[in-house]
Amino acid sequence: MSRTRQPPLVTGISPNEGYPWTKVTIRGENLGTGSVDLIGLTICGHNCLLTSEWISASKIVCRVGPAKDDKGDIIVTTKSGGKGTSTVSFKLMKQEKIGILEQSAVWVEEMNYYDMRTDRNKGISPLSLRPANPLGIDIDKGRIPQKDLEGLFQGMSGDFTSEKFSATWYLIENHSATSFDQLKVAANYLRKQANKKNEGSLAYVKGGLSTFFEAQDALSAIHQKLEVDGTEKVEGSMTQRLENVLNRASNTADTLFQEVLGRKDKADSTRNALNVLQRFKFLFNLPLNIERNIQKGDYDVVINDYEKAKSLFGKTEVRVFQKVYAEVETRIDSLRLLLMNKLLEMPSTLHDQKRYIRYLSDLHAPGEPAWQCIMAQHKWILQLMQNCREKYVKGQKGSTMLLGPMLDLDSDVRPSPISRLTQTGSVKRASSFQSSRDDSWRFKAPQPVTFVDNLTEIVISQLPNFWKLWISYVNGSLFSETGEKSGSVEKFKKNARSRQNDFKKMIQEIINSLVKLIRGALLPSSLSDIELRQHGGWESKMELSGQWLTHIIHTMRINYESLTALEIPNDLLQAIQELILDLRVHCLIITLQQTADDVKRLAEKEDWIVDNEGTTSLPAQFEHHVVQTLQSLNETIDCKPGETNIFQHEKSQQHVHELSINIMKVFIDSLEYLSTKADGDSDSIHLSSLSVDISSPDLLGSIHESFSPTPEQKLLIVLSNCEYLAHHTFKNLAEHFEMHAFQGTEKIAQVSIDAVKNLDQHLFETYIELKADPIVGSLEPGIYAGYFDWKDCLAPTGVRTYLKEALVNIIAVHAEVFTISKELVPRVLSRIIEAVTEEMSRLMQCVSSFSRNGALQARLEICALKDAVASFLTPESNYSFKQALEALPQLSNGADKKLLEELLNKFKSGMHLQLTCFRPSTRSVVKT
Repeated sequence: MSRTRQPPLVTGISPNEGYPWTKVTIRGENLGTGSVDLIGLTICGHNCLLTSEWISASKIVCRVGPAKDDKGDIIVTTKSGGKGTSTVSFKLMKQEKIGILEQSAVWVEEMNYYDMRTDRNKGISPLSLRPANPLGIDIDKGRIPQKDLEGLFQGMSGDFTSEKFSATWYLIENHSATSFDQLKVAANYLRKQANKKNEGSLAYVKGGLSTFFEAQDALSAIHQKLEVDGTEKVEGSMTQRLENVLNRASNTADTLFQEVLGRKDKADSTRNALNVLQRFKFLFNLPLNIERNIQKGDYDVVINDYEKAKSLFGKTEVRVFQKVYAEVETRIDSLRLLLMNKLLEMPSTLHDQKRYIRYLSDLHAPGEPAWQCIMAQHKWILQLMQNCREKYVKGQKGSTMLLGPMLDLDSDVRPSPISRLTQTGSVKRASSFQSSRDDSWRFKAPQPVTFVDNLTEIVISQLPNFWKLWISYVNGSLFSETGEKSGSVEKFKKNARSRQNDFKKMIQEIINSLVKLIRGALLPSSLSDIELRQHGGWESKMELSGQWLTHIIHTMRINYESLTALEIPNDLLQAIQELILDLRVHCLIITLQQTADDVKRLAEKEDWIVDNEGTTSLPAQFEHHVVQTLQSLNETIDCKPGETNIFQHEKSQQHVHELSINIMKVFIDSLEYLSTKADGDSDSIHLSSLSVDISSPDLLGSIHESFSPTPEQKLLIVLSNCEYLAHHTFKNLAEHFEMHAFQGTEKIAQVSIDAVKNLDQHLFETYIELKADPIVGSLEPGIYAGYFDWKDCLAPTGVRTYLKEALVNIIAVHAEVFTISKELVPRVLSRIIEAVTEEMSRLMQCVSSFSRNGALQARLEICALKDAVASFLTPESNYSFKQALEALPQLSNGADKKLLEELLNKFKSGMHLQLTCFRPSTRSVVKT
């Protein structure tokens, strides 16, 4: 296994010499990445890991133990770098050893001595009686399994302190790879140790040899006297007196040495206590360390220390250890409670939740913290959504915001706050997006719009972490190595699989709550009364504009895409798709209804300024407005992946078809209103002056720019607009409707064209009636003015005045129509001339008889009228002229015909300028 770091290297130690338990600072390189990474530390062969404190990768602090070697290396071992080396060494100084009667200012280790009175060793703990290395050479553990050794040496033991000790077992186990030379060194070491013990006892005897002799002589003399006396059992005998002397000597000795021995016993107990505290200081300091690490938030350190203490002292039978370990368990219980509270505390990040769950898993917390966290977060998300609704429902009472469009057609909708998840642009109706907008848009936006934005922001910020937490719970990645080693991962996976239906219901509840809250704000009619009480509560009855609804649809689509990216099953998101479809239909209907209202108000913008084609800007404004409306519905009509066609339902399709036709009819009604509205109406708007294309060479004259259109001129302008609508606008709009996937576009166009043609015919008849009736009514009085009689009249000298006046009136109509629209001239003049010729035919047929001069006069006037308006004659007009001429007597001689021709030429010559307007125009129309 390759290491990612270099082996540890010790380059310094301070101090470099000292007694056992001296605190030293070790410095070097690659000394580990943390306290967990540090797995071994020996100084002079003694394991100092328990007293070590890792400071950094270049510094470790520890205490030196009672090593067997006087001088040795400092070896650091880490997980990441393995066993290291040392360039320095530490010298272990031996403490001064004292006897039983010597006083010392400090506690030092005492020499091994033999207490003659109690026949036991003093000053040495039982564990220290067992030497760590009896052979005095390095131990090299072999690879022979313990079971094999037990099989070879049945009933024996490799422990040299055991009564059944086997030297062969010990050598195979600890020195199987030791060389023969080293074994010789070990044998010499054993001899030296044995000699030291023998020499020690012999030297003790030699030093007190005279004393032994004196004691021997005294005892022999006493024995002889006792044998002579024979009264060893008599009171007051020598034996009794000797016993008393010995007792007094013993008491005196005890009095002399009681204080010294007392101090010695007290020192032994204190030293033993200190040794225990020092050796097991990890356990005794653990409760305080746990408290400190909890305050610092170092939960990993607490868990590692707890696991270590549990493995070492979890089953101890030592009462003091049990007491301390019980305190540790109490602190750990408090930590479990603290971590559980932090886990269930909301809001919380996914990283923190995973961390707390792993901690609780490592601490073997009761129950399932992961599932408890999932339930807590589920309730938290639902509560956030309800709080959002209550905030806006309560705030609407004091709010003065309108739900209609707060921005004009040249403004834009502020992007949804979900745009931080994906770069999206808002739907635009008439201009480019204003990128410099700030949060002040919220004060302009209607409350339902900001509510939907905030609500979806809650879901899109909380649900992904909620879903990822569940996925981590299912696949077992929530749990640390501790849980894996104990086999709890598989247990948690099994529990998670059993709770899949419960979690699915949680997701479904969140999605349904989101959908119902939005329906309660935007589509209250789609909810039942019970659902409306829980998810509604909005007081305003006003509808949102299509612009805001498009923004909401855009927001919901981003929300759906974000949730789909989490791989949430489609069946759980079906409610959002249904909501989007209903919002799309609602937006389409509202937009078309509001477009009809906007079209109705377009009449107020009529300026009566006509171009060379005879139309004002009103048809173009209408077409532009409808096209913009259709463009604004692009996002609404377009089907995103998984969505249903908005025109798929027949009911919706029929409703949209009726609304589309209604828009056309509303505009046609506006035109009719404009054609009949008088200037003095209370609701009339200011009319701009009638403007004429003065650059056109076809005009008979100019009209003053400040001239206001007369009712007849208004009729002509509206007629011209109607013709433009029928031939251009409605056909263009039908193409746009079809381009945007509207159904029944041909019917929409046909119904609209029929309606505008009906209006056109009605207005045309009204205008003809206004203009033809005065001209026709003036013919009969003009013919018979001055008591004229066809039977008795003078020879004709020219066309009479009444006919000239009629032609001038027709010319005036021509000029009025030509000023508005050249295309209307043939249609209007032909109809007026039909009325005039019909009246002339009637009048001629009513004459009972004509004189020669009367017939010539009548033929002259009929022919003059026919020649003058020849360009505008229709079959009906020709028929009327034919009937009129048939009612006259035929010319009998050539003189009458010649006179008729001369008089016609005279008439044409005299009215040449006036009759020019009746000639067909061959010049092209100049467009401005």
